[in-house]
Amino acid sequence: MKIDAHQHFWRYNPEGYSWITEDMPALKQDRLPEHLKQPLFGSGFEGCVAVQARQSEAETDFLLDIAANTGFVKAVVGWVALREEGLESRLEHYAQFDALKGFRHIVQDEPEDDFILGEAFIRGVKALQEFGFTYDILVFERQLPAAVRFLEHFDDDQLFVLDHIGKPEVGKGMSRRWKESISEMARHPNVCCKVSGLITEADWNNWKAEDFYPFLEHVLESFGVERLMVGSDWPVCLLAADDYRQAVGVAEGFFSGLGEEERALVFGGNATRFYGINEEQ
Repeated sequence: MKIDAHQHFWRYNPEGYSWITEDMPALKQDRLPEHLKQPLFGSGFEGCVAVQARQSEAETDFLLDIAANTGFVKAVVGWVALREEGLESRLEHYAQFDALKGFRHIVQDEPEDDFILGEAFIRGVKALQEFGFTYDILVFERQLPAAVRFLEHFDDDQLFVLDHIGKPEVGKGMSRRWKESISEMARHPNVCCKVSGLITEADWNNWKAEDFYPFLEHVLESFGVERLMVGSDWPVCLLAADDYRQAVGVAEGFFSGLGEEERALVFGGNATRFYGINEEQ
């Protein structure tokens, strides 16, 4: 099954999505399953993973409702208050939903670069393991060193995936900080990496697929084909791409040299395994 490992849905309102700024008109509208279905299927994908875009349980419930009514939404990555008292009871509540596979916190928006190392936050992420939930790591490049240290607090049974290959500052070229952080994270066998969100880390109006190939070569060398998964980051990708197909075309082109079985892993097999997706649903 070919799976888009990372995309979003929303009913747009400026209060709920304050991160959508004036220079993002393409995002200031509803983006729902009926808007994704044609480009998703038209690009050969059969399902997707819907990832939270707001920091509220209402967002989690919104995505679960979509998954319950949309056959091609195979998994949900939601949000829960990881640092608050009573977390375990909330996780016990959410454990009843088969579509909910994991959680994410928008760490990139936190003012402290070492937010991810907070004692309460680490304790909250550790609570996920008992319920079999994964955790998506979303950080900017400058926060990667802290994310590397964060991983040292967990054993290999807690599954992590790094979103958007750690958001390298593409326009500045490959930094030593990004390259070494990726290598360090990949040494943890329980960590995967999403090939997603690349084009929005470059000049939105002036990029070409080959700009990203050195970065992709490093994540491929570091994580191997068994721990990479391709995601569109739709609809955020529309900030820098004409359409869905152009956005996923970067990964399609780069991985075109892989064998059929290897491509099947990167374009769905790894996401299916990592998120525990039931291919029959």
